[in-house]
Amino acid sequence: MQRDHVACILEAFDLGPDGRLSGAPVASGRLGSIWRLDTERGSWAVKPVGDDERAELLEGAAFQEAVLAAGIPTPAPRRTRAGEVIGDCGGARVRLHAWVDLHDADPGLDPVAVGQLVAGLHRVDFAGSIGVDPWHTEPVGAARWAELGESLRARRAPFADELDALLPELVALEAYLGGPPRELRTCHRDLWADNVRRTHDGGLCVFDFDNAGLADPSQELAAVLVEYGAEPGRAALIRAAYAEAGGPGRVEQPTDFAMAIAQLSHILVEGCRRWLAATTDADRADNEGWVREFVDQPLTRAVIEALLTG
Repeated sequence: MQRDHVACILEAFDLGPDGRLSGAPVASGRLGSIWRLDTERGSWAVKPVGDDERAELLEGAAFQEAVLAAGIPTPAPRRTRAGEVIGDCGGARVRLHAWVDLHDADPGLDPVAVGQLVAGLHRVDFAGSIGVDPWHTEPVGAARWAELGESLRARRAPFADELDALLPELVALEAYLGGPPRELRTCHRDLWADNVRRTHDGGLCVFDFDNAGLADPSQELAAVLVEYGAEPGRAALIRAAYAEAGGPGRVEQPTDFAMAIAQLSHILVEGCRRWLAATTDADRADNEGWVREFVDQPLTRAVIEALLTG
């Protein structure tokens, strides 16, 4: 993003004559960066988008608007004068959301509030067309795990021994994948702590609907338990609040954790792949941090059993 994009963004999104763009991204994730734009009509999060993201972003924005209309706190997407989600602004393709001041990611969020929020999301009446994604359903496979471990050992990755010790458990977990979903509906599919934050007024806010699509709400609820229910007693509180708020999902058996297993496995593989491809110490350190998010607190069959029993 450059300052000469500002005038075009203001015109495209009908934001008035003047605006100030942050000098650099104010937030960065694995898959993109966020800039802040302050205008006379409010402050906005600006995110550049790629050419291959259109269908997913359009549906994600429509689902987010339905979520907002249902009274669930989420930043409002800003559409262009022509009603489009994406604006083509001087060669930069961007989308905008209302700016919300948020606290840092925290898996220790109030478990009752988390359960209520997820139940609300699962009750939104929205018929989407983005189908089930292999990232959320397919195993990595024993052969790929073994190949990855060998490559990391050969390159002397600092986490190679720890990952090697986990490989039998990672393969065993994949036995829980492959069963039919109980139900399919449009879900957020990325409710990790990065995307559910506490606002400065104390409430919760859910954002980043880029990965929204069909999934089993029971499996998404199980992923939420993995992220927010690690401390004793929290999983039971999340499940009880979710059920009381009318959420349709139920976590009753290990196979309900299929989405969490698949997602975390693919994230781990991607972190390892990026570490192997890195050409600088800084990049290797960054991707080692990504890998250690799993290695230092792995999802195992014992963890799943503890979450099931409360």
